[in-house]
Amino acid sequence: MKIKHAAVAGTLESSDVMVRIEPLEDTQEVSIQITSSVEKQFGDAIAKIVQDVIQQHDIQGAQIIVDDKGALECVLKARLEALLARACDIDYLPWEDK
Repeated sequence: MKIKHAAVAGTLESSDVMVRIEPLEDTQEVSIQITSSVEKQFGDAIAKIVQDVIQQHDIQGAQIIVDDKGALECVLKARLEALLARACDIDYLPWEDK
């Protein structure tokens, strides 16, 4: 999917996560920055979830910033999918596995 513009999803409340995305014009790479209140325990798992969602939806040329406040995996995935829908100007994401 092509990222058309910057978008934000989530909050900075406890047990939530705020994710932001911006398109990168000159590259197809995806830059990911993660900060988390539980990074020592779950930093690798958070990074894997973000990578999985990026690969599932074939995201290219974007910078993603994740500010986690202890969100569950399902919350992180939901926030990422809402973020992608907003950034790509689509009404829904394809739910079927590719």
